[in-house]
Amino acid sequence: MTEATEWTPDSRELADLELLLSGAFAPLTGFLGAADVASVAERGQLADGTPWPDPITLALPDDLGEQVTLTDPEGAALAVLHVTERDGHHVAGRLEAVGAPVYGPFARLRRTPAEVRKDLPDDVLAVTMRGPLDSAAIEDISATAEELDAAVLLLPLVYGDAGPAVVRAALKASAELPGSTVVAVPLAPREDAVIDLELREHVAGNYGATEHYAGPAPVSIPGPPHRRGLVVFFTGLSGSGKSTVARGLRDALLERGGRTVTYLDGDVVRRLLSKGLTFSREDRDLNIRRIGFVAAEVARHGGLAICAPIAPYAETRDEVREMAESVGADFVLVHVSTPLEECERRDRKGLYAKARAGLIPEFTGISSPYEEPDDADLELDTTDMPVERAVTMVINHLTTGGWIR
Repeated sequence: MTEATEWTPDSRELADLELLLSGAFAPLTGFLGAADVASVAERGQLADGTPWPDPITLALPDDLGEQVTLTDPEGAALAVLHVTERDGHHVAGRLEAVGAPVYGPFARLRRTPAEVRKDLPDDVLAVTMRGPLDSAAIEDISATAEELDAAVLLLPLVYGDAGPAVVRAALKASAELPGSTVVAVPLAPREDAVIDLELREHVAGNYGATEHYAGPAPVSIPGPPHRRGLVVFFTGLSGSGKSTVARGLRDALLERGGRTVTYLDGDVVRRLLSKGLTFSREDRDLNIRRIGFVAAEVARHGGLAICAPIAPYAETRDEVREMAESVGADFVLVHVSTPLEECERRDRKGLYAKARAGLIPEFTGISSPYEEPDDADLELDTTDMPVERAVTMVINHLTTGGWIR
């Protein structure tokens, strides 16, 4: 048997993985292949004709093998995926559970459908919740359950930062619905409301529901931008001026007040958080992920994080954007697009000269690529631009977006 490589899926994929392993996504037993994905997208059913509303997919790097251990964010193994099909970055294959699928909070409330069904009667009214139930909804649920002579099963959908509030709302509602059962389900919301509802109905049915009551919309309506967490992520070549502008932005925001500001410079992080890493592609990506993780944690609690690494690869920048957005924060990408010739002319640290002489291997812009972003929210060429002007442009962008006032 080939030794398995490891991969940690993103938060959405981990939630889907838990539901696949628990049986909540039955009849699915694994991530979908190309034929099923196409059929679901076109007809709302699997290739064999079984109704299913949404493609459940997993993206893996191309260089991973045919047997991949899927782990949670703490590195605990959840399942082994035996890859049988690759369609671009997406893969399909047999899942083999190797550990408890629960990696998030509310462990005591996260039970499998089989465990729940054996404790419930034949008639069950399941209530899927992304927000709290008001008194009218609770009265309606109580009356419906009495009319159907059904047990009430409250299913708070606990994906993301709204999870704790939804669980509290479910426990509060359960106290007003005698005999009801609460089970936390990590079902990520779908953008299409119809698809989201159909998926909730499938999950409820697998938990034994004979009737489904769709609770209200999520409680976590985003607040105004100036109250949300924000990651301002500068990217550019060495010598482009990104650190200088980022520090100027930090100082300007501290002078204004009103927001908690954390500055994460690429060089400083390298010496502390990422000490010991090389400049290989793998270690560069790991360095950026560490910066992204810290920035997202700052933003999770409403802070404003400013990052200024080179971040040469688009895929890793996208991962950092996902880290921020997955915790309910916003993300602004600033490309400091100063041309290589100007960066090399400045060469304050003499790095380009050493790279040209072959003394620094894998130096971005010389012997290692820089993938220019095509999704930057703001672009700055500091060739003939004073630092004050560049900082003002960033401030204006953040003000226009409502993140600062």
